[in-house]
Amino acid sequence: MNTPTIVKAGLVGTLAAAAAFALGGSSADAHGGLPVVNVPHANPRFGVQNDVLTPSATQTSVAWGNLPMTNPDTANGVTHYGYNTLDGAPLTQTKNEAHKTEPDKNVYLVLGGKHYLYQGHEIGPRGYVTRINLDETDPLKRVTLISDTDTVGNAYPTIDGITWNPFTQQLLLTAESSSPKGGVFGVGLDANGDPVDGGRAMRLDALGSGGFEGIQNDADGNVWMLEDIGGTGASGGKVPNSFAYRFVPTDRTDLTKGGTLQALQIERADGTPATTSQLQSNPSDPFISQLHTYGSSFATRWVTIHTGTTGAFDATAAAKAANATPLKRPENGVFRPGTGFREFYFTETGDTSTSSTLPGAYGGVFRVSQTSSSADSGRISIAAVGDEEHTGFDNIAFATADDLLVVEDAGDGLHTQRNALDSGYVFHLADRASGEEYAAGRGRAPQPVRFLAEGRDASATFDSMSGPSYNDGDNEITGIHVSDGDPTVDGVLGAKLPQPTTSPAWRTFWTQQHGDNATWEISWND
Repeated sequence: MNTPTIVKAGLVGTLAAAAAFALGGSSADAHGGLPVVNVPHANPRFGVQNDVLTPSATQTSVAWGNLPMTNPDTANGVTHYGYNTLDGAPLTQTKNEAHKTEPDKNVYLVLGGKHYLYQGHEIGPRGYVTRINLDETDPLKRVTLISDTDTVGNAYPTIDGITWNPFTQQLLLTAESSSPKGGVFGVGLDANGDPVDGGRAMRLDALGSGGFEGIQNDADGNVWMLEDIGGTGASGGKVPNSFAYRFVPTDRTDLTKGGTLQALQIERADGTPATTSQLQSNPSDPFISQLHTYGSSFATRWVTIHTGTTGAFDATAAAKAANATPLKRPENGVFRPGTGFREFYFTETGDTSTSSTLPGAYGGVFRVSQTSSSADSGRISIAAVGDEEHTGFDNIAFATADDLLVVEDAGDGLHTQRNALDSGYVFHLADRASGEEYAAGRGRAPQPVRFLAEGRDASATFDSMSGPSYNDGDNEITGIHVSDGDPTVDGVLGAKLPQPTTSPAWRTFWTQQHGDNATWEISWND
């Protein structure tokens, strides 16, 4: 009963995958897809647990929290990969241990012949960006500080999202904080992968100030962003309070020249917009249930909320005023390879509580389809509906044209409620060549196949049970990333078909936040 076989793509293959999931699960396709066998269950929230990967995958740590930086900012405590040591505290497992920084989303680039992994750090007391030299065999020489000051030499907010903008030759960083603190920063890199202008981060005012997390370029040079601001409590859960954005630059090679910031508006079946005032005054609005129903599809349009260059502005308030449609914590998004940037998938985290009874409480994965990435209108449909076992969706990446990797970042509270730590899933969206597609208006659901059951290391176990309040407890999954490291416009995520099982150029990474703050590279075996 629990020895599933690898299945192939197409109508027969996708139906077989659904059947196999009930028995233990598998997901693969005939065009370089992932040969993933379902890991039967998540790890329980008890004691120290090892990570469990699908049998076809292995992982190797590429960095961990106590690695020193080769160029530390000692005066500000930016001395180690996953810790701030300003107060001189020990690194782990004591009541006064150092503040942990939570390395977050990953960006893999090949620059100057070197293979680098860049990350922002999500938790204070100071934001910074690091670079892991994947070619360096001595761990003590592997991590470099790229940036921890802004253009005037001051600290900037902690960093959650990160992407590479090949048009501007910048790392784009997002600070997940409400206005006026949150927003987007740019750090330039030269051809060798080193920071320019001393690594000073420039706030990009034209992109607005808000709780941005996910950030991603398209091939036209537009910047797509997702906002993660939890809504206020309501009867049975929380109100939707975050938006999807698109920035259309005046000059795609220089974001300081300004442009137009837009927010996504979703229309009801009768053609009227679903607005913030409606959904926050009635978080049980039937529209929210319809939006989270397989087979449903709604018209979308991008509404302008700001145009210009000068001064920071509250993007969240502007989106509400423009009657954009709020969602329940959309976090990260990516374009589907092979679609010419016409399909954009993004996660919605939801309420992260099993006690929530409101529609959409468990979030899901959405797809926005347009005739082009610069089109002003399109449609949105649910690609995967969350439930109690599969929720808290955060980072997202395509491993093939049809295999979507989605990882949970559910939080200690939800871990306790369901006695389960986080997992990473493969959603096989079916082979388009077969003419069949899950969740494309046909009302069928792709089956989540667990490729990773995250464990809990000793440091995180200590923090969850008796550690200081300023350090989070359980390990959480973030930073799932699949890339060949191409820093050119041709390498924008979604432009190429990933081949992680057949080409060594394609590499897969994820970060185990909290505890030891380890970042891993996954190898896939055919």
